[in-house]
Amino acid sequence: MNRATKPAEESLIERAARVYDFGAHLRGPSAVSSDETATTVVRPEPVEPVADEPVAERANASPSSGRAEGRAYTPSPIDLLPEWAAPANIAAIDRIMLAEKGMLVPGAPVGALAEEFRLIKRQLLLNARAVSEGPLKQRARTILVGSGKPGEGKTFCAINLALSLSAEKDVEILLVDGDFAKPDVMATLGLDDSLGFLDILGDSTLDPESCIVRTDVPQLSLLPAGKRTHADTELLASDRTGVMLDRLLAANPKRIIVFDTPPALAASPASVLALLVGQVMLVVRADRTTESDVREAVNLLDGCDQISLILNSVSYEPGRGRFGSYYGQEK
Repeated sequence: MNRATKPAEESLIERAARVYDFGAHLRGPSAVSSDETATTVVRPEPVEPVADEPVAERANASPSSGRAEGRAYTPSPIDLLPEWAAPANIAAIDRIMLAEKGMLVPGAPVGALAEEFRLIKRQLLLNARAVSEGPLKQRARTILVGSGKPGEGKTFCAINLALSLSAEKDVEILLVDGDFAKPDVMATLGLDDSLGFLDILGDSTLDPESCIVRTDVPQLSLLPAGKRTHADTELLASDRTGVMLDRLLAANPKRIIVFDTPPALAASPASVLALLVGQVMLVVRADRTTESDVREAVNLLDGCDQISLILNSVSYEPGRGRFGSYYGQEK
């Protein structure tokens, strides 16, 4: 869903208010309605893969697993995760941690959440193709993920979007933690922080490629936030940021950069970075974000011409939810 560019057309906020019915959560627990023109709905509830049939017994169950020897049990989603050993010098993403947080897990069975992000990324990739034909050119391969206020799910969506995009065949994904005040990408993935975004901006001798963390998820790399500084917005507004972005994009023509940024109404870096990226994905939480919050956030991020709204945390209703019943998600 892109912002209207002509005064005569319906504005982004007016369309969002009509589609999402802001304030519906104040009237009752029902899910926010949508139509075929609405932005894809994201449901962050954990998706439980369903085994074809129960495993009858495991004679050598691990004592730490909590299962008695020889007893029948039904495997949990974590039990069904594929075993994976990271190659040397490659960071191993904690797949068990991802599963426990209800996030996409590389190699796990496809579920409702995976299908939702498949639809989201498809629209973003189409937007990027259109943007690349304009003045931004290679900057079309940059996506800012943000929200109006804290707690609306922007880091959840940024990580899941990056994981989903990494499954594409002809891309390389770089997920950048741009939430300098409260960086959480590395911790969510079970990894340690290291030199990152702010360090590169503050030290012109640092090679951006040397700070990138390669992971054991094919085609997914990370760039940590870096050492915190009180001049983060000023560093981001410097000419070096644009130079660094162009250098990262030129180094790999297949690279798509996804930024997790701080809430636009809580910190200024997101509005600065919005001036440099190809498109913005603004996370709107169904049970929390107000219409005024969306209006203010869009105004702060309007340095970017392509803004999409993603509705997060929608209540699941049997018989109405997309993908849920198809994949065995009944609640």
